[in-house]
Amino acid sequence: MKFEELQIDERMLRAIEDMGFEEASPIQAQAIPVVLQGRDIVGQAQTGTGKTAAYSIPMLQKIDPNLKKVQAIVLCPTRELAVQVAEEIRKLAKYMSDIKVLPVYGGQEIVRQIKALKTGVQIVVGTPGRVMDHMRRKTVKFDNVSMVILDEADEMLDMGFREDMETILTDTPEERQTVLFSATMPKAIMDIAKKFQNNAEIIKVVRKELTVENIEQYYYEVRPKNKNEVLCRLIDIYNPRLSVVFCNTKRKVDELISELKGRGYFADGIHGDMKQAQRDRVMSDFREGKTEILIATDVAARGIDVSNVDVVFNYDLPQDEEYYVHRIGRTGRAGKEGLALSFISGKEVYKLKDIEHYCKTKIKAKPVPSLDDVKNTKIDSIFEQIKEVIEEGGLSDMIEMVENHVNEEDYTAMDMAAALLKMTIGDSLNRKDEVEEYHYDVDNDNHGMVRLFINVGKKDKIKPANILGAIAGESGMPGKLVGAIDMLDSYTFVEVPAKHADKVLHAMEHAKIKGRTINIEKASGSKKKKRRRK
Repeated sequence: MKFEELQIDERMLRAIEDMGFEEASPIQAQAIPVVLQGRDIVGQAQTGTGKTAAYSIPMLQKIDPNLKKVQAIVLCPTRELAVQVAEEIRKLAKYMSDIKVLPVYGGQEIVRQIKALKTGVQIVVGTPGRVMDHMRRKTVKFDNVSMVILDEADEMLDMGFREDMETILTDTPEERQTVLFSATMPKAIMDIAKKFQNNAEIIKVVRKELTVENIEQYYYEVRPKNKNEVLCRLIDIYNPRLSVVFCNTKRKVDELISELKGRGYFADGIHGDMKQAQRDRVMSDFREGKTEILIATDVAARGIDVSNVDVVFNYDLPQDEEYYVHRIGRTGRAGKEGLALSFISGKEVYKLKDIEHYCKTKIKAKPVPSLDDVKNTKIDSIFEQIKEVIEEGGLSDMIEMVENHVNEEDYTAMDMAAALLKMTIGDSLNRKDEVEEYHYDVDNDNHGMVRLFINVGKKDKIKPANILGAIAGESGMPGKLVGAIDMLDSYTFVEVPAKHADKVLHAMEHAKIKGRTINIEKASGSKKKKRRRK
């Protein structure tokens, strides 16, 4: 369905055209007319189906640009998603200059957000915890709110935000319109819909890209220190025109960009810390083929819509099975065959099994290619090109030049052909193969839990759900990875995976829980000192 058929404002149609969208996605075609009518909806749609535009387009049309007060609230589970959603809303409002959008989330100075709110923001996009902070400070008022959107509601529940979500919905005007989007529909979601929505229409969209039938999937057992080398070998062997490499961290994206560029590959990347203009430039270069290898995090990669990606590499295996499906859905589009290659190590063998079960598919093992494999592939490719050039003809001038040099020097045409071949494939013939054979050794892979100490407890009227929501919301780590939360009167102990501990500590450094500044550290000797002081 064309966007023109959905009774969309002309200014927004211009913005949609600038964004490169031609037709509405299934969730947009079904949801936009219903939301424009003012009805509540429960939309079941996965990330990447176009749901942000499905609620943003009708929301923008309902905003009164002359009223410089908050009129719509969008709740998101993570700060990365809040920033991304705010950016997309701004793009859609490109020609609606009187509408202001503000993302509010933990990790950013709240004073800066308060100043921005005072300038007359009409749309607030935020994490439940930070929106609650503004409510307590009375820096955001809901008197004029006519629409509340819950984006990825199931994720917010998993992160422990249910109480915050319900408080926010309770404090907004009863006659508001409530739009809820969720990838899954557990009982808790339907309970919220029943309690806070008015005869909501349920819209379900099965995303075609979630099928993986036309995508070949393989994995390689790779030691972490060998990933870069193995990735380069696979790129050399498969020689994709366009490929996407997924990493789990922004730091790894930056490191891999530098590594691949240093090896002479046309690579670039995107992640959440990059400015939108920079991300737009990288994506433009990728679509035009100037960049052949795009390196990305999951959050930054949302919205990538390039139909001719030959290979998807899972440099890091994603934590969430659904992210795996979204990642490999970047290849094998428009009926073409796709290829997805994943690197695994240690206990990730268990995660791989979970992914296979979720996708109802088999991911086959492949041996890591040797340098000889790379060399032979290059040679075969070169000889194929030589054959094509010979068949095209027109080589008489070249033959004469070769004959002249052969006659003048003491070597044969075969010597010259061999020298040209060596020049073409470089020094890979003589490189030492340093990639070690690797087999699972799960007993030696340290994936334990680390206990953290937080200086708030039951006396502070804080619940375990508040702790869980703060950790997940601030760090971006899925709430389901948090272990035991042992809450006492004056302090709390919480377990997190060892590999996420430093990230959580850094993210929570200036965090607040229910408006209270906290102190968090690893539960070691320093923790005992604090307990004695209390």
